[in-house]
Amino acid sequence: MAKVLIEASHGTEDPSRAALAFLVAKSAKEQGHDVTIFLTLDATVLIKDGVADSVVGVGPGALKDHLKTVLEHKVPIYV
Repeated sequence: MAKVLIEASHGTEDPSRAALAFLVAKSAKEQGHDVTIFLTLDATVLIKDGVADSVVGVGPGALKDHLKTVLEHKVPIYV
């Protein structure tokens, strides 16, 4: 399968875009791709304890659910 790098730059100020990056990462990993997430700018706050619990996007849903799956699959996250 393909190698996929997902760069996220949106944080709590735009919950839909913040959650979308992790939804895409989760979906790609579940399809068998080699996934890496790279957080920049405002997205760096998303992996602080408790922050993901309060981020819910319109459409992508709750960040905490996508983050949980990404972490279970041991997807590397670089900040």
